[in-house]
Amino acid sequence: MDVKIEPSWKKILEEEFGKEYFKMLSDFIRAEYKHAIIYPPPKNIFRAFELCPFDKVKVVILGQDPYHGPGQANGLCFAVGKDVTLPPSLQNIFKEIQNDFGKPLVHKTGDLERWAKQGVLLLNATLTVRAGAAGSHQQKGWEQFTDAVVRALSDRREHLVFMLWGNYAKAKGAHIDRSKHLVLESAHPSPFSANNGFFCNKHFSRANDYLAKHGIEPIDWL
Repeated sequence: MDVKIEPSWKKILEEEFGKEYFKMLSDFIRAEYKHAIIYPPPKNIFRAFELCPFDKVKVVILGQDPYHGPGQANGLCFAVGKDVTLPPSLQNIFKEIQNDFGKPLVHKTGDLERWAKQGVLLLNATLTVRAGAAGSHQQKGWEQFTDAVVRALSDRREHLVFMLWGNYAKAKGAHIDRSKHLVLESAHPSPFSANNGFFCNKHFSRANDYLAKHGIEPIDWL
């Protein structure tokens, strides 16, 4: 299949695009966009890959579903469109970054494009969703595809940092080779769980320390 995705990722994932499950997924997604309101817009489905080519990845943050409200989902997990009110989970992520570094945020937009351009792959397990229907595109093939993404990064790269927040993300990280990557796990930043271990996890400074230790430019999270 001719999938429009960033060239380095297209090469890495070429085998996946030829599999039967991906053909069925593509047919399903095309039909959904024709008959319902789907987020994010089609041009942003693979935005995480466009902004962060395979060889540029330093950190992987795993989310679950895109946001399902108007104007929110933009193709990057936990992120929202510019000038959109910050969702509670993202507010808590920003709080933890400020607490971790002991400094106020310089950039307060929820788009997170600047992280992606520095090498943070902001990957949802499911890349599309029906408006107002959380989880509506789960178990259609996206999870198999994004598992392949995680495996490719684990197998073909070294010294990456994977941030796994909540049980869903932790399960998604089963394919990661922890002997050559740093895996950081905690509770999810949702208001329902952030006080159970997300706050004070210091994942952002720990990621930067690990990258620096291996001669890799740290991320400017602020």
